[in-house]
Amino acid sequence: MLCQVEQADYRSDTNAPAPKPLSVNFREYDSAASVCQAALAAEIALAITYNGLSQAVMMVSPGNLEDFIRGFSVSNDIVRDPREIYDLRLTRFDQAVQADVQISSRAFWALKNHRRQMAGTSGCGLCGVQALEQALPKLDILDPVPLPPAEHFIDIRSRIEQAQQMARSSGALHAALYFDSQGNALICREDIGRHNALDKLIGALQHAGIDSRSGFTVVT
Repeated sequence: MLCQVEQADYRSDTNAPAPKPLSVNFREYDSAASVCQAALAAEIALAITYNGLSQAVMMVSPGNLEDFIRGFSVSNDIVRDPREIYDLRLTRFDQAVQADVQISSRAFWALKNHRRQMAGTSGCGLCGVQALEQALPKLDILDPVPLPPAEHFIDIRSRIEQAQQMARSSGALHAALYFDSQGNALICREDIGRHNALDKLIGALQHAGIDSRSGFTVVT
């Protein structure tokens, strides 16, 4: 099976893969050997605002940030689809990034309404039916699709390792991969947090116009 995984365009700094991991020197306590070197996976703070309204500060690996914001916005039901994201601008600081996202009026109104409801119950946490409904909303039931053939999972671990370019340098990174109906790995996104890697993949699929139902996703 093919494993020609799409990577982010290096010409787009805001959505490029993370820079090379930080290299550190160390010496083992029980060894007189010379100083060793190791690479550490990086993590930064990402502050997200929608139409000027602060929404969240997330710790993410500093790569494919536009994909993450698109996926985060869709998976958290802030927008129904990426077409409701009108503009996305990133401002970089020393160890942080500010994301200013412009969304549709409908999405922004729904976001503000949800925040007002949450403010009324935040003092006592998840109490009452209303709070539980907010925490555990009813999700739309998707139409069932056939399971992928078992042969698509042959050597799946080695294929994931082959696709994880960043993890080969530092380790300690999860991956979310999308495979097409023929079992070919098309897109891989990496992050210290597996949920972040999945959001990055969701954003990449949405931006590429790929219907995820035509294949399957594997998350480490």
